[in-house]
Amino acid sequence: MKTIMQRAKEWLGMRQEFKAPSPEVKAEFLLFHGSLLVGTLNVIEGHWQFKYSEEFKLRTELRPLVEFPDLDKIYKNEELWQFFASRIPSTEQPDVEEVLETENIDETDVVALLKRFGTRTITNPFELKYNNAVG
Repeated sequence: MKTIMQRAKEWLGMRQEFKAPSPEVKAEFLLFHGSLLVGTLNVIEGHWQFKYSEEFKLRTELRPLVEFPDLDKIYKNEELWQFFASRIPSTEQPDVEEVLETENIDETDVVALLKRFGTRTITNPFELKYNNAVG
């Protein structure tokens, strides 16, 4: 199944894989839909972790995200899920290269890339905010 998913990603042009940073790196991002906190994305001990907020779980009119169907599960993965990874543009784009150089961002620093580019995307209405209190 993993091979099929990888081939599908390549076919769709989604070749970038974003592994979690080393275990000593900690970061937290808050995912919002309007003013509603949907959940948190963390980097903890070398893994990405996503969990829904209690506030979101109480909102029965809202559906869970496709990659995270179980509201009560804490999802963990070494690779950043496509829902979040799609927010990071290719670092091979000239305008992105310029931003990285100007702002002195390492193109291999996934947390820095997500902080800089991940706030909004045209593919969904969610907003991802970096939590300065944690990272």
